[in-house]
Amino acid sequence: MIDVLLVDDQEMLRSALATILGSAPGIRLVGQAGDGATAYDLARHSKPDVVVMDIRMPGMDGLQATRLICADPELTHTRVLVLTMFELEDYVYQALKAGAAGFLLKDAPAATLIDAIERIHGGESLLAPSIMRQVIAHYVADPVTPARPIPQVTPREREIWLLVAQGLSNSEIESQLFISHATCKTHISALLRKTGSRDRAQLVVHAYQSGLLPAGGGSAD
Repeated sequence: MIDVLLVDDQEMLRSALATILGSAPGIRLVGQAGDGATAYDLARHSKPDVVVMDIRMPGMDGLQATRLICADPELTHTRVLVLTMFELEDYVYQALKAGAAGFLLKDAPAATLIDAIERIHGGESLLAPSIMRQVIAHYVADPVTPARPIPQVTPREREIWLLVAQGLSNSEIESQLFISHATCKTHISALLRKTGSRDRAQLVVHAYQSGLLPAGGGSAD
């Protein structure tokens, strides 16, 4: 079972989402919150696998709650899926920096929400191409984004890291490089460990901050 904490300040929407999640096989709704402070308290108590997080909420917003959850050593396995009204929203960039593993529009179909939760729980990131372009643009425009060193990685790890940063899934990487699923997972696990990343989304962040993948999106020399 995937334990999910649902966070949204709109009671009607939260109720609808709770109905969807409550009826989905393999998903257990362990709590609901209407603000970031309550969400963080519930997360520390229930230790969910995935937090479905709204951003714009009264009091503590979802951005701060995401930052607290992702920085909490007792919640290292918890992943945050951000719900947003608009693809081009500054909060998307800020939430990714705070540690969010993925983003989904609030008008996405129910099946897409379930799939996103399952994918994030499985260690993937959920970054649509339009959102990825926004993130890249922000990193280019943000003069205070700190540079990060590239850790010691093998040539194969570096190759896989570039593909992850360009948004390819495990199956796409395996097909492109002619490697097995187990081999791909082993390399990605090593990259997560060497970069200190929580998940694939953070690998993308590190790739741009280190200059491994330039702002144009192509492979670094």
